[in-house]
Amino acid sequence: MTALGENDATTFQAPRGNGRLTPRQARLVRGVAAAVVMAGVALTMVLRFLAKPSILTLGLYGVALILSGTAIVLSRRGRTRVATAVLACGVVVAALAEPLWG
Repeated sequence: MTALGENDATTFQAPRGNGRLTPRQARLVRGVAAAVVMAGVALTMVLRFLAKPSILTLGLYGVALILSGTAIVLSRRGRTRVATAVLACGVVVAALAEPLWG
């Protein structure tokens, strides 16, 4: 006999050595990445706003900050792929729209 919980179908251990992240690690990585992007966007927003005050620049980077925060929340709730897509789209839109309107 085995002790309670050993070799039980309800306790799942991710296989080791396959190079994949566990769900908890994936959530952590996506959340930290979104937080780093959020900090970078905030710094860029402040620098751009100090160089050329514009409400359009403020709004553009504000939307990027909101999308970064959304990615953090999605990561915490286990929607890591959706969080990655939201974060990537937010960064791409901000990077492409900034030269047009900045």
